[in-house]
Amino acid sequence: MQKTFTIGTKTFTLDEAKAEAAFAAKKVINGRQVPYFNLLPLKYQWAYDLYKKMKANHWEPEDIPMGKDIEQWRDAKVVSDQERWIIRMGIGYFSAAEGIVGDNVQHVVREIVTAPELKLCLGRHAHEENIHADSLLYMISSLGINPHECEAMFEDVKSITKKNEFVNRASQALRRDLDMTQPVNKRLFAKNVFIFGQCMEGTQFYGLFGMVLSLYRQNKFPGIGQMFRYTLRDESNHIELFRNLFMDLIEENREIWTDDFKEELRMTMREAVDLEKEFIRDCLPLNAVGLAIDEFVTYIDFIADRRLEDCGLAPLTPGVKNPLPWLAEMMDIKKEQNFFEGRVTEYQKSSALPTASDDDL
Repeated sequence: MQKTFTIGTKTFTLDEAKAEAAFAAKKVINGRQVPYFNLLPLKYQWAYDLYKKMKANHWEPEDIPMGKDIEQWRDAKVVSDQERWIIRMGIGYFSAAEGIVGDNVQHVVREIVTAPELKLCLGRHAHEENIHADSLLYMISSLGINPHECEAMFEDVKSITKKNEFVNRASQALRRDLDMTQPVNKRLFAKNVFIFGQCMEGTQFYGLFGMVLSLYRQNKFPGIGQMFRYTLRDESNHIELFRNLFMDLIEENREIWTDDFKEELRMTMREAVDLEKEFIRDCLPLNAVGLAIDEFVTYIDFIADRRLEDCGLAPLTPGVKNPLPWLAEMMDIKKEQNFFEGRVTEYQKSSALPTASDDDL
């Protein structure tokens, strides 16, 4: 079918069938390659909707006051060494992890996907990882922590090293010229998306999120807690992005969705859970400051099973219950009262979609 436009003495004929064929050729990978970034017509509407939601949730670290955190950090009567250690572990781990995620999004995943609307959403994801990394620098400089201490934690705290090595293996496996039409390489890519979205951001980030936000509930480190809350809201969108990307990839490449591959992904999550539990025990060597090790370890089992089930995979710990239901309440952050000035700060524009549901916790 063709459509003709006559403007003055000139006639333009548009081939609608050719346009429809171009739309049909859009795919997560191995799709139509064009030398321009043409979003329309949208094939993956969810990606564009999620991009707008992420954009509307924009925040800046410097907008969050750190005065109270600085006072508490310096006062041994207000916060304990155990509480300071949790903050150090949080800053130490995330200052590396956020960069690892952003680099993988930008230089691996975004390079391989072919649909422009997916690239658009992934670009926003990478930008948010930059904001998270910036927030950690803001925390470090505000508290006066020696940045070399954070760098040393990447290598000297073995549980951090092992978590980083776990995800870096999946990233490095794709940093070469691969034929993405081959099932073995499609599985490598699917595994990368699963690891970074469901194992790392979706599971391994949540032990520390819970600890820092538990301190926040006790009126400890309000600025850091607030930044972690905004980061957690962003992570919910990242998990959704990578889950949808994974599911569409599988739907378009059903030949890789074998029982063996499903079990491989489950065992990959098992490794991620074991590494996170070791890390939790390093963050919280003993039950203290109102925090119980067993609760956080169980919480990781609960989160991991939800990530697996959301991807159509069998749980590792069937029937496990959420020991930290209050975390869901921490996600309700559409409006926040400024800590010291008493004014309302709107951190989600009116055009944004509703914040993440309890299902993301």
